[in-house]
Amino acid sequence: DVQLVESGGGSVQAGGSLRLSCAASVYLASFDCMGWFRQGPGKEREGVANINPGSGIANYTDSVQGRFTISQDSAKNTVYLQMNSLKPEDTGLSYCAAEDSAGTKWSAAEYVYWGQGTQVTVS
Repeated sequence: DVQLVESGGGSVQAGGSLRLSCAASVYLASFDCMGWFRQGPGKEREGVANINPGSGIANYTDSVQGRFTISQDSAKNTVYLQMNSLKPEDTGLSYCAAEDSAGTKWSAAEYVYWGQGTQVTVS
């Protein structure tokens, strides 16, 4: 049974930084794509970044490009999301997700494994 556990959320003022972690119960190489999503109240889950653990190729949505960085530590089975220059619109429940079929994935519906989320609040 695959488990993903997010941590690192919190409250920060606009312009501040947070680093989210996603610890997986299996080797990251088991996944073809891992992603970070966020969901504000009354909004749909939005993909913000994803990475192919094997190639290291990362992708970002335009609204976070240049501010967020997704990375991985295979020895720790952990994926990170460094968030800098945070804005109020970044507020929401942040989720880590993973999929083991080929191809880059942006839609939440394409991911099979999900963490329970960690709250990010920017004011």
